[in-house]
This record gives sequence, structure tokens and C-alpha cells, in this order.
Amino acid sequence: MNALESTSTRPYLIRALYDWCTDNGLTPYIAVLVDDTVQVPREYVKNGEIVLNISFDATSSLKLGNDFIEFKARFAGSAREIMVPVSRVIAIYARENGQGMAFPVAVPAGAGEEKPSPLSSVPAAGGGEEEPRVVQLVTPEPPASNSGPEGEPPRPPGGPRPALKRVK
Repeated sequence: MNALESTSTRPYLIRALYDWCTDNGLTPYIAVLVDDTVQVPREYVKNGEIVLNISFDATSSLKLGNDFIEFKARFAGSAREIMVPVSRVIAIYARENGQGMAFPVAVPAGAGEEKPSPLSSVPAAGGGEEEPRVVQLVTPEPPASNSGPEGEPPRPPGGPRPALKRVK
């Protein structure tokens, strides 16, 4: 088997960095390039991207597969099914310190005039015709995701958030 026939390293690296985050008490986040193949709440997508908290506390039934990342999460109090093709994940990192990895973004044919993602990869050395496989560490912008400041869920568009009062 040669390099062109081998499976992608992306799902393995995502699982490894997820384990590293959880083993060190950090919160793993993924940045996703959204298109029609991605099943996420569209109201939280900004500039064609969404950042998702995939920690144990923020998800249920998390499956980090070779083809898809699947889980259930709450957005503004309602449970949603999330399904992200691994090929659409452009970064995984720890919320607390920003350490992680960005992945090369596949540019569709004829889309060369679009603005590149702020999480684009470093150009590959050597200038060969192979797809670049170089990644870089990124310091993420604050997420527009299923987790707000200090782990609180974000406020839904419009109106104040309802609150529950605990009575002892």
C-alpha cells in the first residue's frame, strides 16, 4: 500500500487530540467548515464555519469515527443531533490554551477567488503536486458554538434566556 492508497490521518489525529485534551482536563473544540453535508444548527454558523464543544460534559453519544463525528448536544436548551464529516473539520484545539491542530482545507475547483479561511494550513515544503499535509497550531477566536463563556450555553437570537430557580 502506498501513500495515495492509505486512509486519511485526520480522524486519527482528531481522536488523539481529543484524548490529549480530556486527559489533561482541557475542553476539546472543533472548528468545522459548513456545507450541505454538515448537520449543525445553521443559526450558529458564522462565515461558513462553526465551532463546537465536543467535551464529555457538552455532548452525549459522542462517536469519533473515521468518516463522521456524531453526537447530541444542547443549543439554547433544545437537544440537537450533530453530524460532521471528518473531512469538514478544519481544526481541533483546547479552549483553555488554544493548543491543537489545524487541517488543510480542500479548495473546490473554481473557488480560487474566495477569501481563505483564517485556519488555513501552512504551505507544504517541496512544492510537489501532492495535497499539502502540513498543519499548524492555531490560537482560535472566541467560539460561536454550543458553549458560551465559562461553559454557559450561548443566548439564542432575540429575547432574554429563561432561568430556572432551585428551591431547597
